Amino acid sequence: MKRLNILPNAYYNFLKNRKCDYHKHKDKIKREIVNIYHSHNGTDGYRTMHAYLLRRGYNISRITVHKYMNTELQLFSIVRKRKPDYEYGAPHKVFENKLHQDFKAESINQKWCTDFTCLFLTNGSKRYNCTIIDLYDRSVIASITDKHITAELAKRTLQKAIDSQPGLDPSCLILHSDQGSQYTSKEFTEYCESVGITQSMSKAGYPYDNAPMERYYNTLKNELINHHYYHSEKELYTSIEEFAYVHYNHERPHSYNNYKTPFEARYGA
Repeated sequence: MKRLNILPNAYYNFLKNRKCDYHKHKDKIKREIVNIYHSHNGTDGYRTMHAYLLRRGYNISRITVHKYMNTELQLFSIVRKRKPDYEYGAPHKVFENKLHQDFKAESINQKWCTDFTCLFLTNGSKRYNCTIIDLYDRSVIASITDKHITAELAKRTLQKAIDSQPGLDPSCLILHSDQGSQYTSKEFTEYCESVGITQSMSKAGYPYDNAPMERYYNTLKNELINHHYYHSEKELYTSIEEFAYVHYNHERPHSYNNYKTPFEARYGA
């Protein structure tokens, strides 16, 4: 050190503080992880967290995010077990399964999936949501919530989806659903036929044939519904629409889209 004209105190201070910038940057990232985690009600796993950090300008690997989040901060995604709510039974009318679990689409508005789910208000009364997603980018095309689970609700949701897509050619579209009576009803099947949409259906009681819809509803409940109490229809309906059309379509990265949002994947943003 004497030869280099370096004072001992300066050298030892350098050794002590050489990782100071590293630790400051690490602490900044960990604070960001905590903020994102709590702002999203603890629903993000480390893969989704990695996507959010990249969007905020942090150049960090997924393995490092896993280390900071799960090992050091002990933050884990809150996932509630899904209760199977499908029923087995003989369908009124069966359409051929044209997807065969091929959930990829080569173009927009080529393959849509649809389903219902049951939701509750604080007074215990039930409400039913019908949603349609596009398999091309997993975007929500239409979503309607109402008091009764009917063919008319399925029909209104499909009409809303068609109206939202200017230039849509229904004759090139496959609509996949389960074998629920709403989708096999005379009212709904004749409507699909009148607009030229081809229906496709899962095997009875086999939710894996409609896995993208199962995943969407799982996300809806884990990231929104299970964190709130809904005292009125307006609260519930507004919350679901904001989640579907704003958060899910425009803000939430989706693993299917290589962690782009559905909007970015759909329009190349």
